Amino acid sequence: MDINVREQRRAAATKARRNVFIETPKYTSYFDSLSESEKEAFFKKEKKRSAKALRLRRYRHNTIMTLGVLIAVAVCILAIIPIFYTFLNSFMSSAEIKDNYGVIFQSLSGHNSKGGTYLVKTPSLKLVPQYVTIEQYKSLLFMSPTYLLKFWNSIILVVPIVAGQMLVACLASYSFARYRKKRREVLFFSYIILMLMPFQVTLVPNYMISDKLGLLNTNWAIILPGVFSTFAIFLLTKYMRQIPSAYIEAAKLDGATEWQIFTRIALPTCKSAIFALTILLFIDYWNMVEQPLVLLTDVDKQPLSVFLSQINEAEIGIAFAASALYMMPPLLIFLWGEEYLVEGISRTGVK
Repeated sequence: MDINVREQRRAAATKARRNVFIETPKYTSYFDSLSESEKEAFFKKEKKRSAKALRLRRYRHNTIMTLGVLIAVAVCILAIIPIFYTFLNSFMSSAEIKDNYGVIFQSLSGHNSKGGTYLVKTPSLKLVPQYVTIEQYKSLLFMSPTYLLKFWNSIILVVPIVAGQMLVACLASYSFARYRKKRREVLFFSYIILMLMPFQVTLVPNYMISDKLGLLNTNWAIILPGVFSTFAIFLLTKYMRQIPSAYIEAAKLDGATEWQIFTRIALPTCKSAIFALTILLFIDYWNMVEQPLVLLTDVDKQPLSVFLSQINEAEIGIAFAASALYMMPPLLIFLWGEEYLVEGISRTGVK
């Protein structure tokens, strides 16, 4: 047999075994059956339809974005207006403040022997003072030592709470994120339950424990419960669990101890979250009122937040000045760590 014929038969058998010898039928589409003029009309119609859909999509997107921006601007204005009113009214004289807000205070139940009444006339709320004066600040800072005493009381309470809570949170969060024990999730779930409880629920047990330990009417009655709060531990644990295990395994292979892994890998990785938590905790405990009122019976030990609520109508000008100065520490800390705050909060929720 000829060699060429043999090769042809072998190739045909190979194609048959591979099932590639069957020819696929050719299908003609609707577009192929159209003429050139019909194709051109089809293209024009599709271009108009796609352009209309694109315009509609852009209109919807721009409308949603505009509404979102307007709502955000409105919320920002509503939040900023009281701050501007407080700051600018702190430079008003006592007579001007009485003319502007006297009608409001006369209608309140606490300032009227007959109880709360309606406004007898429309109050004139002025944003810009007619005569700028700093007498309120002089009286507050130099004529009376009460404000400075309350200010340092707030510093003495807030700084140890924030520093202690961050120390406990870093160590506890690393333990929760690092060690895989059976009872770990149970303990962490109990932390979540305690975090979901409002602090008013735990205020009475804190009072009873402080009374038994002899810590009532001391700063430790507020500092110790604040140091062992659960919010920072929960948030920092979720952040530390995002640290890649490859980093820790590589450090172990290089001979690093647990303390070195904690100080050189975990803490630098969580720096933004630590700064964000520090800012949030400082603002939270700077504004606390209920705990000092219940646990500190001595008025001289109460913080500045309690002092602001005790200023009466005769000192409304000093109240504006005290409120303006009271906002300064949290505002400065927020402006200083705004970048860390945004980064820490955004990265905490990212898997």
